Amino acid sequence: MTASTARITQRMIADIAGVSQSTVSLVLNGKADETRRIPAATRDRVLEVIRETTYVANPVARSLAGATNGLIGVFTYEPAFPNRSSDFYTPLLTGIESAAEGVGADLLVFTSTPVVDGHRRLFHESNRLRLADGCILLGREMDPDELERLLDTAYPFVAIGRRDAAGGRVPYVGVDYVSATRSLADMAVGLGHTRFGLLRLPLTAESSRDRREGLVAGLTGHGDLAEAEMTTGTTVTDAWDAIRPSRPTVLFIEDPVDAQLLHEHLSASGIRVPEDLSIVVLGEHNRPRERAVDHTRLSAPRTELGARAVAALTARLEALHTTDTDSAADADPVQELLPCTIVAGATLAAPPG
Repeated sequence: MTASTARITQRMIADIAGVSQSTVSLVLNGKADETRRIPAATRDRVLEVIRETTYVANPVARSLAGATNGLIGVFTYEPAFPNRSSDFYTPLLTGIESAAEGVGADLLVFTSTPVVDGHRRLFHESNRLRLADGCILLGREMDPDELERLLDTAYPFVAIGRRDAAGGRVPYVGVDYVSATRSLADMAVGLGHTRFGLLRLPLTAESSRDRREGLVAGLTGHGDLAEAEMTTGTTVTDAWDAIRPSRPTVLFIEDPVDAQLLHEHLSASGIRVPEDLSIVVLGEHNRPRERAVDHTRLSAPRTELGARAVAALTARLEALHTTDTDSAADADPVQELLPCTIVAGATLAAPPG
């Protein structure tokens, strides 16, 4: 049995380096400098043997010993890679990956919990959350009971997206959709629009509620707002048929995929955008698309969002390992909102007539 074919253990490292197993453990856990009991030459010899044997420390054992694993977990409440979801998740994961590389951490994507009714459960018998030092949570909707339960465990995590759960105790990095949507509403009002439509997703997610809040704030006192909700089984043409009797001159659409589909339907029906109807989208595609329309829209900084979440989580982990644990646990959670960019596009104009 050779070092290249056998599972390398700390005992084998110790034997090869001619040191005790406790010395190897101290070096692996990064405690050699802290204790100042290990000569530099001994530490270098142990590290050289580790490199030569490609030893990989058992993350569970390291966690039990109170050491960090250098692993950042990523948990997605919805599957991350279907075509429609990829517009949401891809830039976030790009930011997470880049930031994790910058701090020398590896990513561990948790996929073992089953998807039920489109969502994963954070607490499930197959969940391996504790393998990572901390976790970044992604998802349009997150179970508030699970978030509160996770807070009670004191496990370090950061949610992407603003969260109302647990009485405002959830740490998050999110997007300021209220201000961005308010700005788009102000643009429409400034052009003279007084009849407004909103085609939105269900208000079960904070991001949807924030968009609606910003829109209502901007339109109050300037006209009427008709709304249609995109529920399961509802098509964009169904939603448009529900709003159309109110004769809106500008239509705000939350989902960019819905906006693209409706634009195609309107074009086929002889309704010109923006000459007959202006369209404003409260999001955007993150990948080039065929026949893509340059909608007037908001652009959320999703890549930066992912990177900021990693920064927030690593700061939390550092605080836990450099300060009193109780003091770190009692510290106010990070709750940061990043601004959107407003893209003028070509689909918002003055109302007809």
